Amino acid sequence: MTLYDRLADLPLIVSDTSRSRRERATSSGFTRATTVFALLGDGETGRGEDVTYDAEDHDALADAPPFDFTGEYTLSEFSAMLDDVDLFPTKPPERETGDHYRRWAVESAALDLALKQAGTTLGEALDREYDPVRFVVSTRLDGEAGPSSRRVDELLAAYPDSEFKLDPTSDWGDELVSDLAETDAVRILDLKGYYSGTTVDQDADPDLYERVFSGFPDAVVEDPAVTGETEAMLGRETGRLSWDAPITGVESVESLPFEPRWLNVKPSRFGTLESLLETIEYAEERDISLYGGGQFELDVGRPQIQQLASLFYPDGPNDVAPGEYNDPEVPAAAPTSPLDGVEPARGFGTVEEP
Repeated sequence: MTLYDRLADLPLIVSDTSRSRRERATSSGFTRATTVFALLGDGETGRGEDVTYDAEDHDALADAPPFDFTGEYTLSEFSAMLDDVDLFPTKPPERETGDHYRRWAVESAALDLALKQAGTTLGEALDREYDPVRFVVSTRLDGEAGPSSRRVDELLAAYPDSEFKLDPTSDWGDELVSDLAETDAVRILDLKGYYSGTTVDQDADPDLYERVFSGFPDAVVEDPAVTGETEAMLGRETGRLSWDAPITGVESVESLPFEPRWLNVKPSRFGTLESLLETIEYAEERDISLYGGGQFELDVGRPQIQQLASLFYPDGPNDVAPGEYNDPEVPAAAPTSPLDGVEPARGFGTVEEP
């Protein structure tokens, strides 16, 4: 029985829906907006978070009429019903990724509701234990005077055992690389070679790649762009290459330029619960190391990615740090890694009632 088979027949009753918007300033210099979908039924509420990055998509959703998801289903029947629902009824998403992000918001809300209606948790339904979650802190190093190690230094001063996921850019010089390497706290370096038309685009830069590989010989390197200038270099480093932005299901893993040894799992990229669990099983069968990825979730999405990490890849360098670490100022009293107590009483993800 596959992981998805264990969940597919969970009964689900939906009698009403609602949506609510969240906003919060971040350490990366932008205001994050998300939308929380709520499905109600049988005295329970299930929630999922739309992590579409473009605020315009959330603005348009706020003006859209309510979706009618009412009915009695199994979880798999509900997912099949969504195949015929336009989740962007007033305008197309700003980016193609928006379709998967919003689909995951609704599917994760349905999973949360189905588990609550069954009086169980995701771990119990899958017969898996919740383990403490190792996490890294993801942060940008941009500043008015150029990139610096200031943010990393401040976090280490407050939380000396912190580990980091950083986004190198072409203006990272040798001195900055040396300063960061001396901390012995950098675990993942995201080269963002698959981004286009965003504020964090980073072109393939062989000089930068060489500085990263030589300066951080033990770090995982994520999403390098494979070009004629970088392919040979990357071919020598395949054991620590990881992939994030291209990963949307098993087919995308199989089409990677190198056989993967690492994958970043962001559930919203998969769109459906079935695709997510199928890809996790595929990786487990092939000994591909996994870790969770975050997207500045502001609500139920954060505990959900923490719970997935707890069940499937608790020891990975998970980019699922508590939300306080994304605040512009270094938090005064944030939880430290490993994160314990992520198991919910019921359902999938828990947050304070709005």
